[in-house]
Amino acid sequence: MAKKTINNDVLLANIIKGIEEVKGNDIDILDLREIDTAVCDYFVICNGNSNTQVNAIVNSIQKTVSKDLKDKPWHVEGSDVAEWVLMDYIHIVVHVFQKHIREYYNIEGLWGDAKITKIENKY
Repeated sequence: MAKKTINNDVLLANIIKGIEEVKGNDIDILDLREIDTAVCDYFVICNGNSNTQVNAIVNSIQKTVSKDLKDKPWHVEGSDVAEWVLMDYIHIVVHVFQKHIREYYNIEGLWGDAKITKIENKY
């Protein structure tokens, strides 16, 4: 059975919705499509205030995408410690950090050539 393709814009919207459902903070979308060495089209980066909130964000994203799009991540890594959880949806990779870990690794700085879109919190 062939894997269905999901529009990146629709998947991005569902990922953002999942983050906002549990009050994830500082949501950034990095557009990597113009970068030759990029491994995917987009990074979505956000943070929570604790390992409990990081796991809640991850679970909310999975639930929202699964319910609305009938899709699941290809791979999820880091849930056991929940300081930095990576969710791989092939064309979109989601990074959910605790704030101090996000500041330490500075993914946005590493991908400085990417176009960054900041999503304003709705709460």
